[in-house]
Amino acid sequence: MDLILSSISQGLLWSILAMGVYLTYRILDVADLTVEGSFPLGAAVASAMIVAGIPAWIATVVAFLAGGLAGLITGFLHAKLKIPALLAGIVTMTGLYSINLRILGQANLTLLNSETLINQIQTLGVDKTTAVIIAGIIAIVIVIVLLHFFFNTELGLSVRATGDNLAMSEANGINVEFTKILGFMLGNGLISLSGALLAQNNGYADVNMGIGAIVIGLASVIIGETFFSNLTLARRLTTLVIGSIIYRLLILGALELQFNPQDLKLISAILLAIALALPSARSRWKYKRMKRQNSRNEVK
Repeated sequence: MDLILSSISQGLLWSILAMGVYLTYRILDVADLTVEGSFPLGAAVASAMIVAGIPAWIATVVAFLAGGLAGLITGFLHAKLKIPALLAGIVTMTGLYSINLRILGQANLTLLNSETLINQIQTLGVDKTTAVIIAGIIAIVIVIVLLHFFFNTELGLSVRATGDNLAMSEANGINVEFTKILGFMLGNGLISLSGALLAQNNGYADVNMGIGAIVIGLASVIIGETFFSNLTLARRLTTLVIGSIIYRLLILGALELQFNPQDLKLISAILLAIALALPSARSRWKYKRMKRQNSRNEVK
């Protein structure tokens, strides 16, 4: 039971990364590989500031802003310099590796003797797992409420319209370059926020902790969409939380089946491939079932 609760707590924190991936992958309709650089960026910024004695909540907010700056760079390369989104993300991700090393001052930085958000919640008399769940729920509620409010404003609707139909949005006077950049900034800000929270949960920040983060984010998005469809934005974001938790439970199941921990990245890739294939398989199954039903009706 403790392992299940731990996986759920991890899933809550990872779900914020899934929301960031969702903003670029679904709303902007682009593939952004900045994730693998902005995720450890958030962890590095928050950890370095906390070790320096800055309050954890301030460090976490600054980590979000740092991710926004990373998204600004990718957005500028893509929207202004017309570099394909995939390549723009790779360029930013590569540069962020050196920046993260400079921020950390070394390959990894421990937070064991520092005051984190998780430690502060534990002072209320709860254990670590419960503290992580509380921190995750608070962060998720704040993020979903703010995103729901933003995407129902004129500017937020412009961002959504840009992803839905770029040519039509531009024809209607929307500054699509600005809305693209804003989308990249919001997405990577949330990804960095997730990195900051996970670093405080894990007790350290590592320059390589972003490897495979895009796979985790995409898997959470696809799993959430597979089980739930045709929802409003706020409910869609909530399904990402469920998808992230399901993903962490699947990883836990793999470990319980005695898989080698070194194979976790391979298992993650396989789970993502299955999740990506499910919507298409479900559509084909529905089509075949409808075709059989129509054939029966014609016979009658």
